[in-house]
Amino acid sequence: MLREIAFGAALGLAATPALANDTMAQLGTGGLVFVRSDAVSMDSEDLFISADEIRVAYAFTNTGKDDVDSVVAFPMPDITGHIDDMAAIPDDTKDNFLDFSVETEGKAVAPKLEQRAFSAELDVTDLLRANGVPLFPYGEPVADAIAKLPQATRDDWVARGILYPEEYDDGSGWKKVWTPVWRLKSTYWWRMSFPAGRQIHVTHRYKPSVGATVATTFLEDGKARGETYELYKTKYCVDASFTRAVEAAAAKSPDRYAPYYETWISYILKTGGNWASNIGKFRLTIDKGSPKNLVSFCGTGVKKVGPTTFEMTAEDFYPERDLDILILKPTEAIDSAPAKLGGSGK
Repeated sequence: MLREIAFGAALGLAATPALANDTMAQLGTGGLVFVRSDAVSMDSEDLFISADEIRVAYAFTNTGKDDVDSVVAFPMPDITGHIDDMAAIPDDTKDNFLDFSVETEGKAVAPKLEQRAFSAELDVTDLLRANGVPLFPYGEPVADAIAKLPQATRDDWVARGILYPEEYDDGSGWKKVWTPVWRLKSTYWWRMSFPAGRQIHVTHRYKPSVGATVATTFLEDGKARGETYELYKTKYCVDASFTRAVEAAAAKSPDRYAPYYETWISYILKTGGNWASNIGKFRLTIDKGSPKNLVSFCGTGVKKVGPTTFEMTAEDFYPERDLDILILKPTEAIDSAPAKLGGSGK
């Protein structure tokens, strides 16, 4: 059971000027979803999370007398075409925007992709397809397809909340574009057989959506306080040692800004609770990326197992809450931050 105990790893750095508080939101991702069966149990789950990769290795056993044939799915996070705000999408040029892949017993699986588009909670998938508009709301293909639509169609789609009209001056005069704002729901799925009495191993991996803001938002005049700090104490289990490290770094700055920018990763851990029983053995490994980074998250019995890695283990594990991870990176490393940090355009 996850308990609100934080692990903060700290290192003081020389102060640097604070940057604008621009934000890119993270998308919550998780593990596999299984059509529930009382015969199939999850023996173990080995979860690795870093800013570059999420990797999950499972072991399942069919404890029943009969084989179980079922569907296993991986729900991708919903994405929405943006107006001003932008979510962190690892690859906004393709449907598999998380670069998801899966293996069963060491062999690659070719999952099917199911996609549906929604506007005002109405399914507009068939409407988009009938007009030759890709469902994926980013990239040149969708922009080109929208530009070719009759004006009457665009006007109708604006009224229905499918498109949003925007005007801008790029230096050569005012231009008008129609931004897609529908919500895209994507799910990878495949059929699996769980033979009676056998253990089956499944591994999947993908690139996480890493949100970020070019500042440390839970400080006020160099001190950790205010509504954001109270939220972070609950969401990320920010503790006293983590707080002292950030405040000490801020105290060295003439502007009393901490020389870090925030990054966030959200993992939907509760999908592990839809199997026949609790997870037999659970291991979580979090890699903060650099010894200079600071990390905080909620967990029980967390241990540092490497220069940048932290581990938590549990038996008979039932996930009662999702996992949120806060990683502070020195502003000196801002050049290696996500390329679109703080931007609303692609």
